[in-house]
Amino acid sequence: MQVILLYTTVVLIWGSTWAAIPYQFGVVAEEVSVAYRFAIAAVTLFLYAIVAGKKIRLPRRYYPMVIVQGLLLFSINYFFVYYGTAYITSGLVAVTFSSIVVCNAFFERMFFRTPLEGWLLVASFLGMLGIALIFWPEVKTLSLQDRTFFGLLLIVIGVVIASLGNMAAVVNTGRDLPVVAVNAHGMAWGALLSFLAAAILGREFNFSLEPAYVWSLLFLAIFGSAIAFGCYLLLIRKIGSARAAYSSVLFPVVALAISTFLEDYQWSILAVVGISLTIVGNWLALRRTKRPLAAAKQQ
Repeated sequence: MQVILLYTTVVLIWGSTWAAIPYQFGVVAEEVSVAYRFAIAAVTLFLYAIVAGKKIRLPRRYYPMVIVQGLLLFSINYFFVYYGTAYITSGLVAVTFSSIVVCNAFFERMFFRTPLEGWLLVASFLGMLGIALIFWPEVKTLSLQDRTFFGLLLIVIGVVIASLGNMAAVVNTGRDLPVVAVNAHGMAWGALLSFLAAAILGREFNFSLEPAYVWSLLFLAIFGSAIAFGCYLLLIRKIGSARAAYSSVLFPVVALAISTFLEDYQWSILAVVGISLTIVGNWLALRRTKRPLAAAKQQ
């Protein structure tokens, strides 16, 4: 029951962030927006830990991997995803980013010798195919011209970096470190790196007081980061990073459901078939939820 609750929370929150992210573009540089997002999230988690009496200090010997998780998962991968989104449509971003399921499975095999499960790979294929059908009008016009290819390359780099960040999270969750403390410290380091990157790249440290920017930033920081990443790391601890990452396949489904009510999205037959495939793939991916990665505790 807890797995279903965590999984549903991640899907609903990160699926709805699709509607919030576009409001972050324009006035404030991507690196600065990422820095703001995770700085607010880190402060939120530290305050929550203090008020709730949660343990916030971490053993020094484990801290380096927490920093690695912060830099990869809460900073660098977001740069590439934000950059790539400027070159290609959101549908292509969704199709490309869903490959993180396969990426996580292979990295788990590489780093932790976790067996590659055939059913999970089949589920990944069904999920990616389902998303491709949902966004078929965008996919069928795909051209490998310089602009589109460059955008896809940026997203793929972001996927690989995010997946490596997942592997760092696997190690940290395998050590039974407090999730709130790990995320608070990791997000603080992610925000710091983002600020440094912005300074090195010569970005302007400005802020937009437009309500759309402010409210979307707060939603992304508190719900999309502080809360969702907490649920996601608990999910990794319980079912492994490959299955947890399968939630990314369902994000577009939530986004389209929101669009149906807010923007009068018109469903096509291909979209219905695509969602059906993602649901079947979801069932296959989650039908066995064993606790994995005992080897990570030895890292």
